[in-house]
Amino acid sequence: MSICPAEYWIWLQCALGAGAKTDELLSYFGDPEKMYNAGSNEWRLSGLMTAKKINALKSISPSETGGIFRECKQKGYTIITPDSANYPERFKQLRDMPLVLYALGDASVLKDTVSIGVVGTRNASNYGIETAQKLSYSLALCGATIVSGGALGIDSEAHAGAMLAKGRTAAFLGCGLSVDYLKENASLRRAITRYGAVISEYAPFTPAGRTTFPIRNRLISGLTLGTLVIEAGVKSGSLITANFALEQGKDVFAVPGDIVRSSFDGANHLIKNGAKPVFSAMDILSEYEYLYGDLIDFSKADTSLSQIPYVEYRKTKKAVVTEKLSVKEKTIEQKTVEQEIKKEKKNDLDDSYSSEAKKVYSVLNENPTHIDDILRQTSLKMSDVLSALTELELMGDVKQTEGKKYSI
Repeated sequence: MSICPAEYWIWLQCALGAGAKTDELLSYFGDPEKMYNAGSNEWRLSGLMTAKKINALKSISPSETGGIFRECKQKGYTIITPDSANYPERFKQLRDMPLVLYALGDASVLKDTVSIGVVGTRNASNYGIETAQKLSYSLALCGATIVSGGALGIDSEAHAGAMLAKGRTAAFLGCGLSVDYLKENASLRRAITRYGAVISEYAPFTPAGRTTFPIRNRLISGLTLGTLVIEAGVKSGSLITANFALEQGKDVFAVPGDIVRSSFDGANHLIKNGAKPVFSAMDILSEYEYLYGDLIDFSKADTSLSQIPYVEYRKTKKAVVTEKLSVKEKTIEQKTVEQEIKKEKKNDLDDSYSSEAKKVYSVLNENPTHIDDILRQTSLKMSDVLSALTELELMGDVKQTEGKKYSI
């Protein structure tokens, strides 16, 4: 059975690891297929590899990557290599470019021209959370694609802000797409696939580790025109992303923060050392007016953040069961909570929800409903239904199941 070109790229990445130094190897051998066919003697004679690397390359063959292909086909992941149409040109300019990307959703988001990275702490203050969502909302409303890391805190608010504006967004993970990492953000990641894609440089079952996130960070900065840092300490991974941006010749922006709180020291330090302070979307987008003015709607870029409503999408419906309860008591308490939540279904959603969200919610129940049936019962346009489902999913009111089905 013949081997497809993507299998050679996967072979090289699996053998050497994500983020490995491969520029010299590809320059010498041409591409992974030629490199594989050259064999271990030629690898040794090239003088570019240690014995450890040669052994790693010999430990796996392209034909043994079938498990990755099967997982991707089963889960609907797109495999993107430097030969693929959706592989971004900006990544080809990176030192040691990613050899393989796995994407769930609309992989074309990788080719969006005006994309901005938004990063910050996971343990964000109310100020940081609100600022991240509002700035991302404003940027997306003007036509920018928001790129972040899919984590809690600033990342989540950045993605949510883009989606609430019905804009585009991409999340780069520090683990494989099939890893059950950060369960709290599962609904957010599903929503992102309707407005862009969740992307990883790691094979599907690769777990998160100490080094996987810094390696991932170079892709957030590498894909974007500039990186915006919101609330980050001096040892924050966000500063790693900012440093990558500087190394890559990209712009760095930062939101000024409380000078007596350590969680803002990193962002404030960036401003002190030349990063552009940001108070509105215009402060970022004005940097790209000359090159990409036709792709940006500047009419909304200077809107004050105080005029943009904040959407508190992580609502807690009932108090969490306390650890002091016995197992039996917890079971009884959990049933009571579930019953009360079901009772709430009889009531209409409050006025903070859009009319489309209310309409979609009214046709849902505990039994999964296919999106085609939702369209038929609500008579809404597909774009409005997807937007409503995103809103409801972010609020924790509905969940998506297999086969494009949704339930409360």
